[in-house]
Amino acid sequence: MPTLVVSYPLGDGTEFDAQYYVETHIPLVRTCWTPYGLSSAEVLLPQGDQPWHGAVLLRFESSAAIDAALNGIETPKVMADLPKFTNIAPVIYRAF
Repeated sequence: MPTLVVSYPLGDGTEFDAQYYVETHIPLVRTCWTPYGLSSAEVLLPQGDQPWHGAVLLRFESSAAIDAALNGIETPKVMADLPKFTNIAPVIYRAF
């Protein structure tokens, strides 16, 4: 299943509010991108000493659905929410 992986790497001075991410940001992502074909959003939070704060696996119906979501009119709303829980530029890539 086409997947958009969004991760937040650990680094000096990085901040990441996992509670806000899980309780507010991910529901916003679901609301904005489900109409474009988002099937699921699986949040991953590290255990122990890891090089990242958190990540999400966003599974879509198709690669075209990923493109549609990223170009959707709601995406600026998703991106504007980032500073509310992190100061990290997310690392985003696609997987299948």
